[in-house]
Amino acid sequence: MRPPVPSRAFFRQVPTKHGPYIVSCLPTKSQRLSKIPNRTLPLSSTCPRFLGLRIHRQYSTASAQSQSSKPYLLLRRIVGFTAIAIVAFSTGLAYQTQKTVARMMAASLPTDEETLTAFVPSDEFTKEVEDYIYNHPVTLALRQNPAYTESRPHLKIPQELRARHLTAGILATPGGIVVPPYVFCEEDGKSLTAIFYLGSDVSGHPGIVHGGLLATLLDESMARCCFPALPNKVGVTANLNIDYRRPAMANNYAVLKAKTVKVEGRKAWVEAHIETLPEDGKEPAVLVEAKALFVEPKQAAAMASLYKVTN
Repeated sequence: MRPPVPSRAFFRQVPTKHGPYIVSCLPTKSQRLSKIPNRTLPLSSTCPRFLGLRIHRQYSTASAQSQSSKPYLLLRRIVGFTAIAIVAFSTGLAYQTQKTVARMMAASLPTDEETLTAFVPSDEFTKEVEDYIYNHPVTLALRQNPAYTESRPHLKIPQELRARHLTAGILATPGGIVVPPYVFCEEDGKSLTAIFYLGSDVSGHPGIVHGGLLATLLDESMARCCFPALPNKVGVTANLNIDYRRPAMANNYAVLKAKTVKVEGRKAWVEAHIETLPEDGKEPAVLVEAKALFVEPKQAAAMASLYKVTN
């Protein structure tokens, strides 16, 4: 059992390395006579006469709770500010995207006939390529066939989107896809023929057109071929197989032919190949062949209007 603390003891706080402590000591005789009960004594003056030393550790429940809650409050603030920033950014992005699409949809898109006169060559070489394709016997034969509709789909894309489009904008240079391809589509998505010129700036190996570009051209053209056969006229590439037959030399004309071979509901199978543009009665040489499966997404009804802008 602890001895009782004298009723006339003085108490004072002593700092230590473990925290604040309360030290209680008996007053001296002179202090009792002077009746100064609230005076705090130096520890040295009380040590010779102390009857007992009682040390009490101070605990502050409120302070401990406050210190423990600080990390939680900081984390909650960080999470809150981050959530607000994400919501604000997403809202702004959605609004801007909707505004841009609405502006493009409001603008009247050129018709197939208007695209045929929309391109103006920028130099003599481009004009030479343009005239050669326009007057080539293959082009003339397709133009006279009533089963085909002639157009230049790259020129249907609004200028705002065309600048960021790979084949219609980024690679549409005097050293790349020199002129917008002439495209002849058979009704109901049965077949498609495209004629174009590939320059030296789209090479992989020196003087040889990059195989990735050929695959891209095949993918785009096969999609454009079969989309009219799908319920909502839009789809995505589900599978694409490429067989390269021989090198496609740069600075040459080429013809892409695609045909829809099967349609089942939201699925369409297409076969295509790229060959050289025949010259002087020579037989064309097949450069690359492809087979692809296109699937119409379940939300295709909402995508159809946007696809009209980008196709």
